[in-house]
Amino acid sequence: MYPGMYYGGYGYGIDPTMILIIPAILLTIYAQFKVSSTTNRYFRVRSGRGYTGEQTAREILDRNGLYNVRIEMVRGRLSDHYDPRSNVVRLSEDVYSGNSITSISVAAHECGHAIQHAHGYVPLNIRSSLVPVVNFASNMSWIFIMLGFLMGGSFLKMGILLFSASVLFQIVTLPVEFNASSRALAQMTSLGIVDDREVRDSRRVLQAAALTYVAAAVTAILQLLRLVMIAQNRDD
Repeated sequence: MYPGMYYGGYGYGIDPTMILIIPAILLTIYAQFKVSSTTNRYFRVRSGRGYTGEQTAREILDRNGLYNVRIEMVRGRLSDHYDPRSNVVRLSEDVYSGNSITSISVAAHECGHAIQHAHGYVPLNIRSSLVPVVNFASNMSWIFIMLGFLMGGSFLKMGILLFSASVLFQIVTLPVEFNASSRALAQMTSLGIVDDREVRDSRRVLQAAALTYVAAAVTAILQLLRLVMIAQNRDD
């Protein structure tokens, strides 16, 4: 039985709580469009000083004393990330070798995470500690939820409890990402990597990327609320 179809107070048919997911779907579609259109636009705008993403990252890391943090190129479009376990900033090919506004902005953002790690930024530490819990919970939650729809009992409530860990992870991710972007803009400005006009453009790139995390958090929260409402209705 699919979670959108169930029996419990409304009869067999469409689950009316699905209406909660509609805003999340629309926001997710908009966020994906926004990040794609904005990053593509500024991939075509060359940075004034001609810095590549790799050069930007190395400059920021070295100026913050993070000489031990390596920079590696990885495959995939916008697959950029900072790995705190290996102390590595990994940049996608277009970002690593590109000298566009998008390239240097994304590279600086990942360095923002490296600086957070070096300074013991609490939300980042919390998020990192949640990773093994979330990996387990995200795999198991929907198994229990489906069992709850099929068999009833306490399976649904257990699934909701496990899913809550994923929601918490999404919420904690928001300050981590926003703070990394703030650090990125501050670093690029103070080091003269961008001028005043380019700061505005870099902010647009980073805000568009941040919107995807907002959409993910909103989706998770509304899905959790929907599951709680379903569980309450089944109990009634």
